[in-house]
Order: sequence, then structure tokens, then C-alpha cells
Amino acid sequence: MLNPLLRDPAALPRLALTLLAVLLLWPGLTLSELNLTLLFDERNAANMGRFLADFWPLAHDHEFLRLLGRATLETLAIATAGMALALLIAIPGALLASRALSLSAVHRGGRPAWWARALRWPVRGVLIVLRSVPEIVWALLFVRAVGLGPTAGVLAIAITYSGMLGKVYAEIFESVDPRPSRALLIAGSPRLAAFAYGVLPNAAAEMLSYTVYRWECAIRASVVMGFVGAGGLGQQIDLSLRMFAGGQVASMLLTFLLLVLLADLLSRLLRARLL
Repeated sequence: MLNPLLRDPAALPRLALTLLAVLLLWPGLTLSELNLTLLFDERNAANMGRFLADFWPLAHDHEFLRLLGRATLETLAIATAGMALALLIAIPGALLASRALSLSAVHRGGRPAWWARALRWPVRGVLIVLRSVPEIVWALLFVRAVGLGPTAGVLAIAITYSGMLGKVYAEIFESVDPRPSRALLIAGSPRLAAFAYGVLPNAAAEMLSYTVYRWECAIRASVVMGFVGAGGLGQQIDLSLRMFAGGQVASMLLTFLLLVLLADLLSRLLRARLL
């Protein structure tokens, strides 16, 4: 007989959560028509083997390397320019959506008035709309509007990431110690000065960390958006796949891997130096 004192009091809730997860997962697997046995089919394995065999040798002729270098720089430019535009939208949006600089909260013991909360909801709604549509969908729309090329990728990243950054920045502003900014506001300081001296010093580390992480994500997203005509490495990979140039595809995939590794290394260095 098991000692009652040794029984796990959370066993039944854990079992119930496990059963609930299985019940929710099973319909999803059914609707997705997941069939792992296809991976072990002889014909599929042979087709995959021939496809991978075309990856060797890697393309390395002078003309292709020049094209690869240009596409790589274009990918970096798309990610960086898109993030810069996103910051121009995200920071004002975060300030308007956050209650960190609410004057009504200062005079009500930290709780903003209902009308102040109501005024912030439209801004939060705009940020939700911006981040709810994936960047590849925005890229498809902008390719139709401005044509093929990196402009569509820059605008797609700017719109989607402004919503993501604005939401997270607003939460960071509200999570820091509110006493310095409230003291400045009570003393009659303008809101921007209260933000610069009361909120930003405490929030800068988290903001930088998340911004660098999002820049890494933007590099990967810029490659994916290239498959819909938004420029960069993705567009060149798509063209090489259509021409069955496996060596070129392998070279570009290797370049993309090195690009992500370098971006990760750069983000580590920035965090170590600035945080």
C-alpha cells in the first residue's frame, strides 16, 4: 500500500492536462493529414537521393560568386532597413500604448483613469493588426503594389515587426520601476523627458536584447520572402531551384547558414558589450 504522504497531489491535474493535450492534438494531426510513412517509401527516398546528389559539387564560378555576394548583401540590407523603419513606428506606438507615462495614473496611485485606458486601445488595436498578418503575406501584397525586388521585403518587415516591437516595448516600459518617471511627472517634467530619464535607462537593456533578436529573425524572414519575389537570397534560391541547379542551391544554402551564424555571433557580442 502506497503511503498517502508519498502521493503526488498534482498527479490528477497533470493526468487531466495530458489527456486534454492529446484530445486537442489528435484532431490537428488528422486535419493536417500527417503521414510519416511517406518518408520511408522507396520511390520518395530515391527522388530525394537524386535531388541531394545534384547539390555536389558546389557552384563556385566567378560570375555566380559575384551574384551570390550581391544577393547576400541585399538580404542584409532588407533586414536592416526593414528593422529601421519598424523602429520608427514601434517606439511612438509603444509610448502611446503604454501606461508608463500616464498622468492620470500618477494622480490615482498608479491606476489610470478609464478614459485613458480607452484612448490606448485604438493604438494597441493597430499594433495587433500590424503583427497579426505574417510578413510573407505583406510581401505578396507589396510585390503586387511596387513590383519585384527588395522594396517589397523592406516594407513587409517594417509593417510586421513594428507591431511586434511596439507590443513588446510597451510591456517593457510598464514592467520597469515606475517611481523615477512618476517623480519626474509630479515635478512637472514633460513626458518625453520623463521617458528619457525615468523609463529608458531601466528599459534599454531589455529593448536592445529583443531588438537584436528580432534583427536575426528579420534576416531569416527576408530569405523566405525572396521566394515570392521580394529579392535577396530567397529569390535567387527560387530561381536556381526552377533551373534544377543543385550546386547553386547548395552554395546559397551554405551562405545563408554562415549568414545566420554571423548574425548570432554579432548579437552575442552586442549583448556582451552593451548589456
